[in-house]
Amino acid sequence: MIEDNHSLTTEFILTGFTDHPVLKTLLFVVFLAIYLITMVGNLGLVALIFKERHLHTPVYVFLGNLALMDSCCSCAITPRMLENFFSENTVISLNECMAQFYFLCLAETAACFLLAAMAYDRYVAICSPLQYHTMMSKKLYIQMTTGAFIAGNLHSLIHVGFLLRLTFCRSNHIDHFFCDILPLYRLSCTDPFINEPMIYIFSMPIQIFTIATVLISYIWERQSVSTCASHFLSVSMFYICLLMYFRPFEEGNKDTAVAIFYTIVIPLLNPFIYSLRNKEVISVLKKIILSFQTSVNQDGIKIKCLNV
Repeated sequence: MIEDNHSLTTEFILTGFTDHPVLKTLLFVVFLAIYLITMVGNLGLVALIFKERHLHTPVYVFLGNLALMDSCCSCAITPRMLENFFSENTVISLNECMAQFYFLCLAETAACFLLAAMAYDRYVAICSPLQYHTMMSKKLYIQMTTGAFIAGNLHSLIHVGFLLRLTFCRSNHIDHFFCDILPLYRLSCTDPFINEPMIYIFSMPIQIFTIATVLISYIWERQSVSTCASHFLSVSMFYICLLMYFRPFEEGNKDTAVAIFYTIVIPLLNPFIYSLRNKEVISVLKKIILSFQTSVNQDGIKIKCLNV
């Protein structure tokens, strides 16, 4: 029950990681480096796939959109976290909180469907190579990609909509480095009896469907598991982290370490896991670097000739 309207909270304080100045500086440097590598790696992969026409195939379209979602996840969380390391004011408004969670939920939900789509694409390519272009037509993979973004938006809007029915009149300290759904439930002075089932009603079917698709695809690809081991490891870590949302929200906040992993570490690793072990991507990168070096050398020769 809400006793006093004047006690309603419209701003929150993110407690972050630590108050120790030395640790703050160290963590700032580490997370800034991770953020820069993540953005360069993921956006570079998006640009590479967009530029090279022979990479306009289903698996690379899915991969490019996954990289875009990893960038979205990092942009939603890391800049504000870095700012809070040295800011005297770590206050975040309720609207900013909702926006941050919306983009995080969008990125993670779309990523689930894109990972499932990638697994299905590899299953078709390995198990039905002669029917690949028929089964994975351009129309189908565009529909799958569009569906991933539509599902991400709808899933995010549903949870944000139910979050907006809550009121906050308890402590305004969020014991986390970003606005996540479970810490907000714990701070609510409105009984979230509707909100908690929504996680199971909407989020759990998404997890079950996408995990099942990935697992079944990898089982059928068992003869090629050795070549897909790193991909499977990345997918496994991602889904294991997301399973934390299906435990009772009354528990104390032990989410920070897991949240660091799926919001910061996995977006950092994905470009390396999915591209640097890929011969086609490496080949394109070598071609671009060689072309750049040739261009530089030619420009250098022209400059020398002009000086003569």
